[in-house]
Amino acid sequence: MSVDSSALLAFDAEAEIDRIAAGLREQLRGMRKRGLVLGLSGGIDSSASLALAVRAVGAKNVFCIFMPEDDSDPESLRLGRLVADTFGVEATVEDIGPTLRAMGCYERRDAFIRELVPDYGLDWASKIVIANALEGEGYNISSLVVQDPQGRQTKLRMPPAVYLGIVAATNMKQRTRKQIEYFHADRLNFAVIGTPNRLEYDQGFFVKNGDGAADVKPIAHLYKTQVYALAAHLGIPEEIRRRPPTTDTYSLAQTQEEFYFSLPYDRMDLCLHGLNNGMGAEVVGQAAGLTAEQVERVWADITAKRKATRYLHLGPQLISKVEEIGG
Repeated sequence: MSVDSSALLAFDAEAEIDRIAAGLREQLRGMRKRGLVLGLSGGIDSSASLALAVRAVGAKNVFCIFMPEDDSDPESLRLGRLVADTFGVEATVEDIGPTLRAMGCYERRDAFIRELVPDYGLDWASKIVIANALEGEGYNISSLVVQDPQGRQTKLRMPPAVYLGIVAATNMKQRTRKQIEYFHADRLNFAVIGTPNRLEYDQGFFVKNGDGAADVKPIAHLYKTQVYALAAHLGIPEEIRRRPPTTDTYSLAQTQEEFYFSLPYDRMDLCLHGLNNGMGAEVVGQAAGLTAEQVERVWADITAKRKATRYLHLGPQLISKVEEIGG
């Protein structure tokens, strides 16, 4: 049976835009907030979320923040400004680099890296990459990639303590950004937008109390493929719609599939959609350009990530419920 991959995630984009905008307005009324704040990265998800916010409450009731740091790609700031200008939204730049330096973010990260690479210093760069799900052995293995001042790259297996230390230090970036977002939200009496798409939300691709913290998450039910379709209808500049998804977190350029998903988002979307809707592995494979065995491997990876990141979706756990407030 021939499968049209584009048809699997097809939807009425204009109707969905209207539904999300109406939902955001209703949520704001329930929270007694006047507008919406978000961190704008120049990526497709935050850009689409900003455009939806403008559709919901108007540009004058939306405020966005650019939060570069020492490892940020300058393109992120340029593209973020392009989006804000396109939709006429007030914006500000909050350079979080000095704050991160003061907290020891970079120093702590580099100390863990030096456990494997003693010479690692200011002129070096690094990133974390994950094994490809199609070639894995049933579990995820992350490696450290370092680049020396001469541009030579080395890939190293990390002991758990080094991996956890690097990630813990790096997570300071997302948590610091969220503090800034809530400062502006509090002073404006606005709500904070979280920008995960369905793939990210499902797979726990966010930092708890960092980019995972928000008052509303308007695109968490949409596959990333659908977010791109929405972006075209919303008038997101083509330059942003053509930009490959990146983490923009490490000092070496890093794609999302390198760091977390193992496959490009369009194929991951099809695999996740197939799993969610009880489709056969062969049918999904035809749509995604994979064998049935490869689809099964991806599904195993999805299931493993759901189990490993379940705690990210949980609120604080109580020993006893506080019935008076429904908790």
